Amino acid sequence: MFGALRQWFDPEKQPTVGRTPDYRFSLANERTFLAWIRTGLALIAGGLACAQFLPVLGVAHLREIIAIALIVLGGMVALRAVDHWARTERAMRLGQELPGSKFPAILALAVAAGALLLAAAVIIKAAQ
Repeated sequence: MFGALRQWFDPEKQPTVGRTPDYRFSLANERTFLAWIRTGLALIAGGLACAQFLPVLGVAHLREIIAIALIVLGGMVALRAVDHWARTERAMRLGQELPGSKFPAILALAVAAGALLLAAAVIIKAAQ
């Protein structure tokens, strides 16, 4: 566990494993990392926007629940991004298969479920 954290924060002091991959693959890995970071920031910003601008919905504290869920999900995306970047870089250096991840599917299901719940709340509020 601490070896993985050390690789996140101080990759230069980690012993180099395997061969240096083609720089284009490393840069592509970094672009993917940055895309996940942007996704995490967007979720966090969406959570803050919900907390500040979303009107009170028909269900008690639903606005706050949505805001907190989005902020936490954004933080999880950021952590997943750095972990996946490090694991992918290591796999490329060792000539192994790239690590698979269920996280994109889980994230998509969580966002879809949240959208359905929010749509239900809006419908309930409109019906009142």
